[in-house]
Amino acid sequence: MALQATEAAVAAADTEAAPRRDRLRFLRNGKTLVGLAILGVFVLLGIFGELLAPYDPSARGDQLMASPSWDHPFGTTQTGQDIFSQILVGTRGVLVVGFVAAVLATVLGVLIGVTAGYLGGFGDDALSSLSNIFLVIPGLPLIIIITSFLPETSDLTIAAVIGLTSWAWGARVLRAQTLSLRNRDYVQAARATGESTWRIIVFELLPNLTPVIASGFIGTVIFAVLSNITLAFIGIADISEWNWGTVLFWAQSNQALAQDAWWWFVPAGLCIALLGTALALINFGIDEFINPRLRNDKADRAVRMRVGFTPVLRAERAAATASATASAAAPVATVPAPAEPPEPAAASDGPTRKDDPA
Repeated sequence: MALQATEAAVAAADTEAAPRRDRLRFLRNGKTLVGLAILGVFVLLGIFGELLAPYDPSARGDQLMASPSWDHPFGTTQTGQDIFSQILVGTRGVLVVGFVAAVLATVLGVLIGVTAGYLGGFGDDALSSLSNIFLVIPGLPLIIIITSFLPETSDLTIAAVIGLTSWAWGARVLRAQTLSLRNRDYVQAARATGESTWRIIVFELLPNLTPVIASGFIGTVIFAVLSNITLAFIGIADISEWNWGTVLFWAQSNQALAQDAWWWFVPAGLCIALLGTALALINFGIDEFINPRLRNDKADRAVRMRVGFTPVLRAERAAATASATASAAAPVATVPAPAEPPEPAAASDGPTRKDDPA
């Protein structure tokens, strides 16, 4: 009875610990932790950048084209503007455009992709045709054309344009995943019990599509950030609003590379690279969380013994026990028993004579 109670306790403890391990597996990934740490730093700079900036990013100063120093960590421009303050203030615009565009594109992708994959029929054909039209049109040239005709090119306007033109790929992926899920047993059971369509989509399909949606969201953030910086760099966006692309625009317009003013464009380029690396690492962590074959951590694939519930042997004792078990399990050789010695002849009273009667 005690053994049965212990086994029941072990089973209950493992059942409670398994979801907790599944929830923490994503955060235990080293790539995910590094990506979230870098992204968290940029988010803090975006929120408090204006407060941390030592100077007004648009204010002119006396030190022209000054190299990095204690007063100006990233140097100054040809008009004496502090580049460090421009980087800090411009972080917010980059993050706002990236995340707002990603949210808008993800919502459209989920609505169109999941609806097309679940409903099928004419609705699937119409929504798939719409997705294919946006897929064959080059994204960045379309964004440039639309933005150039707008009277106002603020951060929210650019985010809306990017989000409305970059949802097709995510919708295509979600449609394919929904087609593979709509005929599963649990979906069929929900239909048989009379569940409504929206309830099946929200409570049965979307939870299983969450990793795919998260991965698509991160990818859209990367695309939106790069598109926003590209628009600012080529001068289509409002150059009066500071972001990293605006810094690169003014550096290129004033021949910073020809003047060996590396401090004018290198910090902005490093910030773009670090933000892209952080988002890529988070995306890699999501991919490894979705696909167990991509996991490199042995702890995620091995079952650990829990001290207190299951007896755990030390290395020496485990080796001795394994040796004893192997010896006991080995076949025993059959040794033949020694032959019994022959019986001695019966003793006589004296020597036997030839003439004695038999």
